[in-house]
Amino acid sequence: MKVLLDTHVWLWWLLGSARLGAGERGSLDRMAAAGSTHLSAMSLWEAQMLYAKGRLTLDRPFQNWLQEAGSPAVVQIMPLDVEVVIALHQMPDGFHGDPADRLIVATALAHGLVLATQDQAIRNSGVIPIWRGART
Repeated sequence: MKVLLDTHVWLWWLLGSARLGAGERGSLDRMAAAGSTHLSAMSLWEAQMLYAKGRLTLDRPFQNWLQEAGSPAVVQIMPLDVEVVIALHQMPDGFHGDPADRLIVATALAHGLVLATQDQAIRNSGVIPIWRGART
């Protein structure tokens, strides 16, 4: 299975947040080792915005952390491309008001990826298959 990580799941995983269970973290570790974890380019921008606003605390300079967190050993970066914009255009009217979340979902749709998210609006929408990682 190949999964696209929503920004918060990616951050929680890499920063060791208790919001992500040990089973989920272990599953993501194994998936990353197999090259099956993906990230929308939009999430890179979201991480930078969170850092700039002081809502993301890191143990090293942002640019060093981002190069490691976005490396091919961790995630495959999915671009904002024509296929993503077409998927965005085909999503139901009124689906999620956050443009970044819309682009992340469209990225998963365009590339046939399951989405790892805790966003209830996305989870409840039925628009995208949701990753249900192992919880412990």
